[in-house]
Amino acid sequence: MPTTFLDYCTARRDWLLDFIEALVAIESPSDDPQAVNRCGAELAARLAALGGEVTRLPPSIPGVPAVALAKVGDHLRASFGSGSRQILLLGHFDTVWPIGQLATMPLKREGGRLYGPGVFDMKAGIGLATLATRAVMDAGLLQDCRVVMLWTTDEEVGSTTSRALIEAEAGRSAAVLVFEPSLPGGALKTSRKGVGQFEMVVRGVSAHAGLDPGKGVSAVRELARQIIAIDELQDPARGVTVTVGVIAGGTRANVVPAEARAIIDARAVTRADAERVGRAMAALSPHIAGTEVSVTGGFDRPPLERTAAVMALFEQARLAAKDIGVALEEGSAGGGSDGNFTAALGVPTLDGFGAIGDGAHALHEHVEIEALVPRAAVIAGLLQRLAADATAAD
Repeated sequence: MPTTFLDYCTARRDWLLDFIEALVAIESPSDDPQAVNRCGAELAARLAALGGEVTRLPPSIPGVPAVALAKVGDHLRASFGSGSRQILLLGHFDTVWPIGQLATMPLKREGGRLYGPGVFDMKAGIGLATLATRAVMDAGLLQDCRVVMLWTTDEEVGSTTSRALIEAEAGRSAAVLVFEPSLPGGALKTSRKGVGQFEMVVRGVSAHAGLDPGKGVSAVRELARQIIAIDELQDPARGVTVTVGVIAGGTRANVVPAEARAIIDARAVTRADAERVGRAMAALSPHIAGTEVSVTGGFDRPPLERTAAVMALFEQARLAAKDIGVALEEGSAGGGSDGNFTAALGVPTLDGFGAIGDGAHALHEHVEIEALVPRAAVIAGLLQRLAADATAAD
């Protein structure tokens, strides 16, 4: 069967390239719901043509009126097969590129590569997931197991309206495969740092810097002290980074500043370290009398930790790759994805099943064409193994 998957995917190489190019040709920036929904309509039609039960899911946040979410496109859910257990294939079709980017980054095949905005991050991954699903479905392997695809439209801007959907589907799944781009060379991501963002606001007392400097209390001076304290929260050896990325304060050079602000990026490999950083940020207090310090925010993406369950899932992927002569490696990523949410629920999650390439969010964004078919075959082999495990568990 594994060799058959490689043959099957090879025979449909042109179908896969057409699928990917059709999605890339419809630009879908996160902040343009009409554009995103045009791309979603194309994707939905193609999934339905393969027999998927496709549902458009409007963006939602508990307690937030739908009218307030008008700037987000509809998410897509597609279900294939049957059975009481499911495997979740997860990703997004929104991109960071604005409408018109195709004029600067034309969709093209050149030098064995497929170029275009969003092709690597991550429309090629959606194509790979679809071809692999088609392969196991045509092989009759989804009689007692369900493959559910969830393709979202707000990952690039924080997954605010899709997180509840993602977590609900993950809670019904035996495993989650995330189709974000691979690591260099095709390695999967068995670990991702948790990502947090904090905002610090410092308030002092304004005064004339020349006439009455003693009556003022500088919020900027206090913020400078706080930045030093924040820097001490870092522990690079443990993968903990805390970065003050944006600062602002004051109004004029001759006014003692009454307010200053900072936006802080925080990342951690483990949930324990993320919680430690969160507590430390919340506990920061003024160094200079007369100032006030407040901190808001936190870790919105918990870490995807390299647990025993994650490594067991990777081992199945490695064996599926070995069956067709592909050596599959694993590694860590410093950024977060929607897989962070599913892993935090305790659901075995593997990330980086997308295409091999380079240039996410960059002008040279591309995927390696000849690596697509073997990648799809490996994914199909893993789905076969997971479907068999699900059947045995039933």
